[in-house]
Amino acid sequence: MKSFVAIQLIATVGLVTAAEPTTFLRDVAPILNKTGCTSGPCHGSAKGKNGFKLSLRGYDPQFDYEALLYDVSSRRFNRADPGKSLMLAKPIQEVAHQGGLRFEKDSRYYRTIYNWISQGVPYGDPEKDSVDTLEVEPKEIALARPGLGSKVKVIARFKDGTQRDVTADATVESNVPDVARVANDADIATERMGEATLLVRYQGKFTTVPVTVLNPRAGFVWKPLPQNNFVDELIDAKLKRLKIQPTGLVDDATFFRRVSLDLAGQTPTPEAIRAFIADPGKTKRQKLIDKMLASPAYVDHWAVKWGDLLQSSRKYLGEKGVYGFREWIRASLAANKPWDKMVHEMISSRGSSYENPAANFFRITKEPKPAMEKTTQVFLGVRMVCAQCHDHPFEKWTQNQYYEMSAFLSPVGVRAGYEVGEDIVYDQREDYEMKHPKDGRVMAPKFLVASVGAPPIPNDAKRRDAYADWLTSKNNPFFARSTANRIWSYFFGRGIIDPVDDIRASNPPVNPQLLDALTKELTTHDFDLRQLMRVIVNSRVYQAGIESNEWNAHDTENFSHQFPRRLTAEQLMDGVALATGSRPNFAEVPPDTTAAQAPDPHIGKEGFLDVFGRPSRESPCECERRSDFSLPQALNLVNGRTISEAVADPKGRVTKLILSGVDDSKIVEDLYLASVGRLPNASESSNALKYLSGPGGRAARSQDLLWALVNSKAFLYNH
Repeated sequence: MKSFVAIQLIATVGLVTAAEPTTFLRDVAPILNKTGCTSGPCHGSAKGKNGFKLSLRGYDPQFDYEALLYDVSSRRFNRADPGKSLMLAKPIQEVAHQGGLRFEKDSRYYRTIYNWISQGVPYGDPEKDSVDTLEVEPKEIALARPGLGSKVKVIARFKDGTQRDVTADATVESNVPDVARVANDADIATERMGEATLLVRYQGKFTTVPVTVLNPRAGFVWKPLPQNNFVDELIDAKLKRLKIQPTGLVDDATFFRRVSLDLAGQTPTPEAIRAFIADPGKTKRQKLIDKMLASPAYVDHWAVKWGDLLQSSRKYLGEKGVYGFREWIRASLAANKPWDKMVHEMISSRGSSYENPAANFFRITKEPKPAMEKTTQVFLGVRMVCAQCHDHPFEKWTQNQYYEMSAFLSPVGVRAGYEVGEDIVYDQREDYEMKHPKDGRVMAPKFLVASVGAPPIPNDAKRRDAYADWLTSKNNPFFARSTANRIWSYFFGRGIIDPVDDIRASNPPVNPQLLDALTKELTTHDFDLRQLMRVIVNSRVYQAGIESNEWNAHDTENFSHQFPRRLTAEQLMDGVALATGSRPNFAEVPPDTTAAQAPDPHIGKEGFLDVFGRPSRESPCECERRSDFSLPQALNLVNGRTISEAVADPKGRVTKLILSGVDDSKIVEDLYLASVGRLPNASESSNALKYLSGPGGRAARSQDLLWALVNSKAFLYNH
């Protein structure tokens, strides 16, 4: 029978049976992945296609093998006549196939599958036929100008020590196709200057290749700018290589407004701006930064940011609970508690949510799986949610790892306390095992990645203490790195890895050396967030202007200049209050409460703050806070009561200026300083003075001027 099959094989496809056996793991599974059989639109979808299901992108080869062999009585194979097998007849369309033509009859793919069937469809040995590592040549692509091309070569090294050129079977994708486009699998075509990353994927292994296309224009000469610290040195090193000239420093008034908003969440007063501009000291910017970091407004501002990510809301915590959790966050920030200690206290928290407010962390995500997803996304920058049902399609995380990580938190129990609204977080004594949904096996807790000095994992309900130790360790490759990246994003509008909570191989940092240095800064100073912020805002890169030049006009990711960032909802509300001298009154809180001091999104619900993107705190994702600009926002600014009533407040800034008896020039200067944070230029001053002298009265026209300033982009954006 074997000789008959071999003779038939030679006659059909002209191939003698190979000396090395053809196995599913090493030879056939890559074909299913490459031809799209395991993709989401095809048999890899959640419910499969036309009654036949494979694992998404082939993440579970054992499942795929058994589906092919045993589904519908093994009718997909004809071992007596391999060419009649549905597994071959459908892809070449000898039998009707909704997926269309996947390969030709004379192709290598056809011959490989034919040979595999003729050999008895062996699965292979996972200890030999599984891919151990994936390598790509070259490791980096740098091209002098757009229009030039390149090629990549992909080598798979198997666990038995052998290797194979799998370029034709690997998947190569570009994260920025208009910079580097993948054509014909491994041919790279470049279309414009910039940077891109190639994601190379083969049999569950991933690697990346950075691609740089330089500016083709002649005449570039690097003009060194001052370097205040390592941030500037590492940014400049890359900009010089890319032929991008950075923008210089902003003036004092612009810097004052920018750093006030970024560190303290509020615009500065006219008096403070005048004093800062008049100060001749060479270190006044450093002193201002230190003053802001030590201010009560710093605590207000950053309590909002962490409250968003930790989902501090009475929807989950009740009124007393949300105040307690908010005050714990504020007290931690005021004391400059190290970030690793804050996180450790939440993960290891037990007891009454009233007596130990850190325990509120588990009241929001009471179940182990969402709790694990939240801890990895917020504290590690890793989105594990995709691995709940299958191996992560774009990363190395597996479904097994999802449940191994969830097992750390499966013993966490939450029950009602003795007081109304109180919950008790405790360690369950039984029935807390985390089971795999496929086969029901109990999953032992296991760290996502191994790290130096990782603590031993106890096999009891206190296992989350080990999880807290590992999560917040300096040796954890994600914790400090993701924190440094997130903090950086708050000062530039984007992370070095962006989005900040989606760290993966296919989303690499735009400046790895800078991220490494910021991570080291954070760990060296024992997770002192203020120190990290101090380094960032003291850099020339942070203090650069938003203006571009001929060499950096198209740069959007290398931090060669700043970009205007729309003020957050709280910054806008408090900015309006300072500019107009009219503080809004929020229900349920004291009259002098600022927007940044509101305990949760319940305060001022469905008003100005929500229109301008305040998050409802139902997700730990940064994306929940909106920073776009929309028609409802424009209408609210132009016709809304919030702005109009504040501008016309009889106890507001305009009234006080008029009653103080100052001249029109002082009114114009004060309104500009209070709203846009700078003095008017000559043209603006002349036009404003001319307008104030017109008919209708000084007060009404001064209010018009203030209204126009508050509606301007100069006010609405941090620039």
